Amino acid sequence: MIKNIVFDMGNVLVKYSAEPTCEHFIEDTADRERVRTAVFTSPEWILMDMGVITDEQALRQICTRLPERLHEAAALCLRDWHLYNMNPIGEMEQVLRDLKARDFGVYVLSNAAIRLKEIWPGLFPAPECYDGVLFSAEVKCIKPQKEIYEHFFTRFRLKPEECFFIDDLPSNIEGARACGMDGYCFGDGDVERLRKVLERFYR
Repeated sequence: MIKNIVFDMGNVLVKYSAEPTCEHFIEDTADRERVRTAVFTSPEWILMDMGVITDEQALRQICTRLPERLHEAAALCLRDWHLYNMNPIGEMEQVLRDLKARDFGVYVLSNAAIRLKEIWPGLFPAPECYDGVLFSAEVKCIKPQKEIYEHFFTRFRLKPEECFFIDDLPSNIEGARACGMDGYCFGDGDVERLRKVLERFYR
């Protein structure tokens, strides 16, 4: 029996896009793309999600790939990305409230930098509905590594077979299944289709 619904963050609970931050700080289109690539699709971004380097360390490495005139823009984008890159997916609020009304546990398991640990209540829809939130940087591993799922189950004392995972990446669902937690790929962003999937577990 499924007792707990586990959500990814980006493009599941919140819309995530790197472009708004770059657009806010950088006028030139070509420069925007250079900074977006250097910051948001970088190996340093993954290492921040893993919690093994600081923002300052990441910025130093990122700037080695950019001309000096773009260093300040990169620093601003890295400092303030969370203010512009993420917006709650409004339709998910009722999904979450419906789950809580039916006594499901509601959890978040997301690849994210350590700063999210402090600021997530201001970003997520229905922040009072969550029974637990785990970000990858806290445990220094990322989805779909098996270790992050094991950390999650241990921290919240959950049985994998009683949990159902919703993520927008198939590889993360596959990783969850390898650890005993079934799931659904929300790659299409169709909330009504997701509702129908979850209704199978209503009791």
